[in-house]
Amino acid sequence: MRDATPASPAQTVYLKDYRPPAYLVESVHLTFRLAPNATRVLSRIAFRPNPDAPGTFELHGEKLTPVSFAINGAPVTPEITDAGLTCAVPDGPFIWEAEVEIDPAANTALEGLYMSNGMYCTQCEAEGFRKITWYPDRPDVMAPFTVRIEGDAPVLLSNGNPAATGDGWAEWVDPWPKPAYLFALVAGDLVAHRDSFTTRSGRAVDLALWVRPGDEGKCAFGMDALKRSMVWDERVYGREYDLDVFNIVAVDDFNMGAMENKGLNIFNSAAVLASPETATDANYERIESIIAHEYFHNWTGNRITCRDWFQLCLKEGLTVFRDQQFSADERSAPVQRIRDVIALRGRQFREDNGPLAHPVRPESFVEINNFYTATVYEKGAEVIGMLRRLVGPQGYDKALSLYFDRHDGQACTIEDWLAVFEDATGRDLSQFKRWYAQAGTPRVTVSEAWQGNTYTLTLRQHTPPTAGQDEKLPQVIPVAVGLLAPDGSETVATTVLELTEDEQSFDFSGLSARPVASILRGFSAPVILERAISAEDRAFLLANDTDPFNRWEAARDMARDALVAMVLQGAAPDPDYLDGIAGLATDASLDPAFRALCLRLPDEDDLAQAIADRGTPPDPLAIYAAREAMTQAVARQLGTAAATLYGEMDVPAPYSPDAEAAGKRALQAAMLGLITRTDGGALAMGQFELADNMTQSIVALSALVQQGSGDAPLAAFETRWRDDRLVMDKWFGLQASLAPPATAVATAQALAERPDFDWKNPNRFRALVGGLAVNRAGFHDPTGAGYDFVADWLIRLDPVNPQTTARMTTIFETWRRYDADRQTKMRAALERLRDLPGLSRDSTEMVRRILGS
Repeated sequence: MRDATPASPAQTVYLKDYRPPAYLVESVHLTFRLAPNATRVLSRIAFRPNPDAPGTFELHGEKLTPVSFAINGAPVTPEITDAGLTCAVPDGPFIWEAEVEIDPAANTALEGLYMSNGMYCTQCEAEGFRKITWYPDRPDVMAPFTVRIEGDAPVLLSNGNPAATGDGWAEWVDPWPKPAYLFALVAGDLVAHRDSFTTRSGRAVDLALWVRPGDEGKCAFGMDALKRSMVWDERVYGREYDLDVFNIVAVDDFNMGAMENKGLNIFNSAAVLASPETATDANYERIESIIAHEYFHNWTGNRITCRDWFQLCLKEGLTVFRDQQFSADERSAPVQRIRDVIALRGRQFREDNGPLAHPVRPESFVEINNFYTATVYEKGAEVIGMLRRLVGPQGYDKALSLYFDRHDGQACTIEDWLAVFEDATGRDLSQFKRWYAQAGTPRVTVSEAWQGNTYTLTLRQHTPPTAGQDEKLPQVIPVAVGLLAPDGSETVATTVLELTEDEQSFDFSGLSARPVASILRGFSAPVILERAISAEDRAFLLANDTDPFNRWEAARDMARDALVAMVLQGAAPDPDYLDGIAGLATDASLDPAFRALCLRLPDEDDLAQAIADRGTPPDPLAIYAAREAMTQAVARQLGTAAATLYGEMDVPAPYSPDAEAAGKRALQAAMLGLITRTDGGALAMGQFELADNMTQSIVALSALVQQGSGDAPLAAFETRWRDDRLVMDKWFGLQASLAPPATAVATAQALAERPDFDWKNPNRFRALVGGLAVNRAGFHDPTGAGYDFVADWLIRLDPVNPQTTARMTTIFETWRRYDADRQTKMRAALERLRDLPGLSRDSTEMVRRILGS
């Protein structure tokens, strides 16, 4: 595999070909002499042969200008290729020295060492370190690092603890062995928001959030979220922080959300900076989650990492599960669960149902960057959640303690992970392991019977074929079930049934009346539930289910079925749904955040798939029209109750991002959207003009844009915020995503011509191009103009930033579900991209997979 042998950039790497490293690293000393176009990197690395895996000495390296090489002080001349080098070395331990020159200012791919607005910064996961110096750039080679940085920047940061500093230089020592992908360096004109934390064992930790001058007022929430994460990890998982300092740096140009580099987390500015005036409630929630996620990686990713990139789900799935637990504890557990499932279905189910389907642990890849996917992250987290559900909270805690004790300082596999659960709980997990190996979303079909006093629930499981996997074996599926009596009381509390065969029946005896079953409570497994249920029973669950998730699910299912009927049959909005949703919206006993989620209609992509599953190509314009008509019907149904709710949900100043206040604002926002349908935008305009926080400002602006009176407030918003890059990202994205279908592409084209459309910045590019993509009816314009707009920009971006380009090709992943004419136009756009001379390896792999060729 490539981790063992530097090879052709187009080579496919297979899990089955894994070989341990032939040489291990004892220590790494790096010196950086920073210069924008000619940074020198001097490496001094202590190697020793691996007695368990003898082989050739090979190092990875890309786009490096060699200056010198030496072994034990004597010059050597290695054989250099585009992917790395090989060299004759002594039989025993030796010291490798190399000096290279790199050009950070020209590194627009944002991998390795690059520059962002005059700041030096790094991104080394997955394979960026090989663009800094020659090294065995694979996660199973772990070593302590000592780093010296020389440069004229006032702040010089790296991993670990500060060791020494002087005029124009600083040294850092990270005593914990780590793989190269966790290396980090930042140098620039930065200011720190400082705090401190004392671990439960008494270690004092200096905390700092480093930002550009002018952003100091946007740090307080990020720091608070960090400290709460540290407390939570100690309390829930028993994990303490292990260095003297913890630094976070906000970077404007960043391909991802954040990176967990040991002791020096690097964050996309959008994922850490927040103030009431510039960030929405959703921004605050995302920042809290991402900060927790990256901090939790200190143990689940850094102290214990993955043996190879096929095991990526080991660190990412587990850490996503942990950050979801944290968010549930910090906010509302039912609301958090619903949001997690909305994200899973919106991204991962679509992935599992199309040409990009792959197992949680893939068997092969061409470019590992393309497998930082919803399947690895979100489905990987669901697998952890199922495992905890099956062994119980105590069994889970016991297994995690064993995992940390047994594997601290190691690079591990899924087999290692499952073994600790088997050893800790005595449970055989050989069948459960299929969740890591089989792609696709299982379908669980339900049939019900009532005889005498016994209710029988029969469950059948089936997973459709996916690329390279025609036959699927039955999986272990935990199905949480509760039974409700006709009066709405719970006659059987939540019970977890284990579906392990193709078909199984479960009896519930001694019941006084036929129950209504609440199935898959809490979304106990990432499956699609196929159940023929009467409208009466679904309305009953909406009104009475004691499981919040399934109550929300009943509302969603009623809305989806009603909308599908409106599209396919020309039906009117379902009165039962309108009655039910109005009753739920006005039920003051329910969490406002929960009510706001229930009021959200299924999105256009969800409806398109539901229609496609019925054998009909979806019409994006008809779906858009149906959602508009249903929203109007809900507004009429609520009538004056919407205005009453709007007033009741008012939150007094000052702004706070806490869960209770955010939930009230969410329900108030839902009411404002409905009221704007009937009052011509008067209330929304008033809110926009008086809003003292970004949440209420954006909500009002969105309502006005959708109502058709957004020009003046958009101009006012731009005038106020034109110098705030993150707020302007919102401005770009809002217009592209909410423009009417007939003008959506023209709107995006006009925005793209503006001088402040910095298309090389990933955040701004995603805001505009991604904004149009989520405007389904606009993107799927019958002329194909939306497809051409996206393809043109991907073609332009690919030579500059292949990673962002490749990830955004997923905009086209559902192209086969649409009518023949749209398919032809999307295929043409994809083929134009595929046939581009010099198309990156990242994008080539993705486009070919999407096309199936």
